[in-house]
Amino acid sequence: MPYVDSDGASIYYERHGEGPAIVFVHGSGGHHAAWWQQVAALREEFTVVTLDLRGFGKTELAEPQTEFDGQAFYGDVVAVLDQEDLTDAMLVGQSIGSVAALRAALTRPERVTSVVLGHSLGGIDHPELRELAAADRAEAVKLPVIDRLLTRRFRAERADLTFLFRQMGTFNTATMQDLRNLDANGPTLDEIAASGVRVAFLAGEKDAVLSVRTVTRAHELLPGSHLEIVEGAPHSMYWETPDTYNAALARLRRTLTPAKDSV
Repeated sequence: MPYVDSDGASIYYERHGEGPAIVFVHGSGGHHAAWWQQVAALREEFTVVTLDLRGFGKTELAEPQTEFDGQAFYGDVVAVLDQEDLTDAMLVGQSIGSVAALRAALTRPERVTSVVLGHSLGGIDHPELRELAAADRAEAVKLPVIDRLLTRRFRAERADLTFLFRQMGTFNTATMQDLRNLDANGPTLDEIAASGVRVAFLAGEKDAVLSVRTVTRAHELLPGSHLEIVEGAPHSMYWETPDTYNAALARLRRTLTPAKDSV
């Protein structure tokens, strides 16, 4: 599988299937292999691209690092878009990956037609949204990390997948504590609207990190955005409820892209 250079890092990525492109950008505990349930389900209809941001998975660093600037992550996504010469991609971010996905889309609007912000506001710079998200985080940090990500019922019923979920992060150099500037210098609502890139907010009803109320407000403030709330789904919806997650992404890929030409 290929690598592409991105400002001091050799970014690992994979491309599967054929058809309209969906590019997945993982969260703080993930990497390219975290999307195994999405690749298997979507590659028959879509081109599915997964990647490892710097500090994650099989991506190689020119020099060892103990801190990772979130402002550099979007460049890793852009490098993959350019290398694969994608011109009609839907970027799908998970949690902090949504920040990189949104900024990459605004950097390469000629390559990206839509962005799905999964369980995240994508770092949007807006005072009301910052306040709402901060309140959500204050509640989330009261919980053990695993309680923020997966439901207790799932963990009880699927001890095997819960174990694998925990193991995923052990392949990464970077941890959440090593990440800096994740939400700094985010785009404004006006900048997003001017880009012509369509935005969808994908939220889980049981997300313990970012509330449905906060995501709904972001949708209300961003004209033309799409909102999809999945009943019973947690923050790591892609892992715990893959069937509903994959179906939602397939619908968004089919419906969001054509509208860009009219924006």
